[in-house]
Amino acid sequence: MIVAALILAAGGSSRLGRPKQLEPWGNTTLLGHVVDQVRTYPVDEIWVVLGAEFDRILDTVDLTGCNVVENPEWEEGIASSLRVGLDALIQTSRADAALIVIGDQPNIDRKVVEEIVETFATAEVPVVLPKYRYTWGNPVMVDRSLWARLMSLEGDEGAQRLFKAHPEWVREVWTDQLPPRDVDTEADLEELRPRQAGSLAEGGEPPR
Repeated sequence: MIVAALILAAGGSSRLGRPKQLEPWGNTTLLGHVVDQVRTYPVDEIWVVLGAEFDRILDTVDLTGCNVVENPEWEEGIASSLRVGLDALIQTSRADAALIVIGDQPNIDRKVVEEIVETFATAEVPVVLPKYRYTWGNPVMVDRSLWARLMSLEGDEGAQRLFKAHPEWVREVWTDQLPPRDVDTEADLEELRPRQAGSLAEGGEPPR
């Protein structure tokens, strides 16, 4: 089984007012941190969908070894990034499944990801996702047979609404952890950012 991680990071960060992908995060940036995490996952390929501030992010974030896809319709919402990313996989990847990762969730537990991938290998259903206490969350693993269906989503509609309409597609991986939080606002940055990020926040450039 070949697994491709698909990181969705094309948004315009309207609530924060500046590119969240480039926010200082430890010794790198928020997106750099997410990519570094994904590099430790049991996946065979990494794909990153960028949109807003495409050139700036490409120049700043170390995406070595990743396949980068540009989403020119990023303002439409997350469904456009899913559509562009999955289309790229269909056209050029031999992956059997996609692990869909949200680019502004910095605190995904690797053990949860490992259990998702292990469960998918034997589940005989096209979707495996984590259930954090009482709610579904990310990342989500989706079989290639469903990619075209996900590409029909529009706007800011994520895939979970579709999955809830077809519970027979889904296997849950249970965890008692709280669901991972998005970084959307200054308050999120204050609460979630590693404290050692201060030197970058003062204007230093992240290492490449």
